[in-house]
Amino acid sequence: MKLLKATFSLVLCLLVVGRAHAELPEFRELVKEASPAVVNISTVQEAPARNSNAPQFQFPEGQDIPEIFRHFFRMPPNSGGNVPRRPAPQSLGSGFIISEDGYILTNHHVVDGAEKVIVRLNDRRQLEAEVIGSDKRSDVALLKIEASDLPVVKVGNSDRAEVGEWVLAIGSPFGFDYSVTAGIISATDRSLANETYVPFIQTDVAINPGNSGGPLFNLDGEVIGINSQIYTRSGGFMGLSFAIPMNVAMEVAGQLKQDGQVSRGWLGVIIQEVSRDLAESFGLDKPEGALVAKVLPDSPAEAAGLKEGDIIYSFNGQAINRSGDLPHQVGRYKPETEAKVGVVRNGNKETIRVTIGLLPDAGQTSKRGKTSKTEPALNRLNIQLSELDDQQKERWNVTAGVVVRRVEPGAGAEAGLVVGDVITMLNGKEIDSIDTFARVVKAIPENKAVPMRIVRRGSPLFIPLKVK
Repeated sequence: MKLLKATFSLVLCLLVVGRAHAELPEFRELVKEASPAVVNISTVQEAPARNSNAPQFQFPEGQDIPEIFRHFFRMPPNSGGNVPRRPAPQSLGSGFIISEDGYILTNHHVVDGAEKVIVRLNDRRQLEAEVIGSDKRSDVALLKIEASDLPVVKVGNSDRAEVGEWVLAIGSPFGFDYSVTAGIISATDRSLANETYVPFIQTDVAINPGNSGGPLFNLDGEVIGINSQIYTRSGGFMGLSFAIPMNVAMEVAGQLKQDGQVSRGWLGVIIQEVSRDLAESFGLDKPEGALVAKVLPDSPAEAAGLKEGDIIYSFNGQAINRSGDLPHQVGRYKPETEAKVGVVRNGNKETIRVTIGLLPDAGQTSKRGKTSKTEPALNRLNIQLSELDDQQKERWNVTAGVVVRRVEPGAGAEAGLVVGDVITMLNGKEIDSIDTFARVVKAIPENKAVPMRIVRRGSPLFIPLKVK
């Protein structure tokens, strides 16, 4: 009898363990199918020369001066005089292929400031990538390699991501290629302090340095996010990681591919969270919405009649539960289109129609006088530009154009552009904004000289431009 009971207990335990095991997710097939489309990304950046008053010596192959000689050369430890270090590729992050012809998504911070970007594929090929565009606000960068018939990821709908569902990351943490980690989504629509235009997916997947830019998969093998940030006090994983939703990333990638930059909607209000006490003071049943603390001058909000003290509870039919929801919604809205903003004013609900503007520093000058500039990496001339203000137009007697603010080595410098030049025409097209300039530059054929009209210190002239 005792033997029978023991046998029954053992069988019951095995059944329970087997059932629990069967309910755990299975990742093996997902990893086999998805890994070929994941890439490692390394960059080459120019290393600054080291300053020292000591004599300068160049050792073979750019090596540092051996420590034993430093005393005699009166050099501090770990200093090599004014010997420049040879730039070497550094493995910085991950990425993934979204098209068979070589378009790749990664993080802006992975490729920011890079002179050269190297992509290593699953089959160990190493190819130099072109940065098509990079957006700091969303931390998304779009790369392009010259290859065909590449493996691609399946792009999922991140709006369907739910708290508690299993997710998996593939990347190169600390340089360990194709490392796989798994966990669950612990929150959605997270707003971070310095990233107000991205509704992050929060997970407990182990993400470490090197995972940046890598894909976050659901159990269907679809990419629903780009791993971007971690919360840490030690420099390593602490159970909180944040991914850019794939719907946001693909919208950004589409604009980067078409225009080389991203345009976002702008309402022009400073908002704050509605606390329970504030909700009570405004006569609300519960704390929700975004409280307008300030309406910026010359903004779409001011033009539409929004007022300080309004509580925005909806934007174009989408509920605004917390203040952080509003920038997410407005930022993704197309500029120069009308939106309906639901507000509570003096205890009454109203709907206000607002023509959404273009977010300042996203490709144009705001009416408040702030000048936005393009990044050098965002145009093929490798120059930095700003819009003309009224004072500059009057001073140089021009009606339209863009001002050269910085010239880096590249096609612009070879053409003879200098800081302060006003570009008014390019390849027969009038240049009236940075957006127009970006479109015209993108269409210029390679290695073919085209005319560029500039105004230099008030004098107009044409110069030839050849983009390689």
